Amino acid sequence: MPLGDKTIAFIGSGVMAEAMIKGLLTQKLLTGDHLIAADPREDRGAELVSRYGLRFTTDNAAAVDGADIIVVSTKPQVIGQVFHSLNGRASRASMILSILAGVKISSLAEGMFNPSIVRAMPNTPAQIGEGITVWTATPEVPEDQRGQARALLGALGDEMFVDDEKFLDMATALSGTGPAYIFLFMEALIDAGVHMGFSRRDAERLVLKTMRGSVDYAMQSNLHPAQLRNQVTSPGGTSAEAIYQLEKGGLRTVISRAVWAAYQRSVALGKGQKRKEEVDED
Repeated sequence: MPLGDKTIAFIGSGVMAEAMIKGLLTQKLLTGDHLIAADPREDRGAELVSRYGLRFTTDNAAAVDGADIIVVSTKPQVIGQVFHSLNGRASRASMILSILAGVKISSLAEGMFNPSIVRAMPNTPAQIGEGITVWTATPEVPEDQRGQARALLGALGDEMFVDDEKFLDMATALSGTGPAYIFLFMEALIDAGVHMGFSRRDAERLVLKTMRGSVDYAMQSNLHPAQLRNQVTSPGGTSAEAIYQLEKGGLRTVISRAVWAAYQRSVALGKGQKRKEEVDED
């Protein structure tokens, strides 16, 4: 077993940390007594202890004492506070795994006083074990520990290793933020169904099943999306008319611009840059 009897400390115990905890236990990779969650909210800790039988503390430094692996799963904006709270004690861990958007490996290594860094970008479907996580690691992380990282991230769904950190910002924009694009498109389709006369409940059912079936079909067919689209687009038919309007409205361009904006924002976060509105507020 890649994780053996390792002790894992989670700094931050939000939905993604819980998804990983749940996956580790469900797949029987570890037991609750090998997991420690740290969070400033005691009520959150009580929930996790009740659900998973793990250990909990409000003290980040206490959580990492004796931990083999530290998972950093807070909000990116508070990483400076996390570094301060650990007071150098993360240096004893064999590996640091971060799922924070935009926080660079160099910042993590410096703030944690530990060069063995795995930086990963999961996405929302990880909460049901259907996510995909893009990750990379520093040279100080040997192959056996990379196996441990794969096991940890595998608790969230699929994982994909990349050999350059630059792909993490790209993954943040494409797959990390991706579910937001899908949800918005689903919402627009449901609203269109309601506008035509369906009840919202029926429109939602039709859209969700259509979306899920289309994705499953695409994955099983191994065909390019353009080929799949052509299969359902008859000359002069309803699909052809709908696609004409989507193209006329610039759907591809808008999506491309949205993904690019998300990518630029991820890069800016990594440099500690604020949005103009945040600067104005300061």
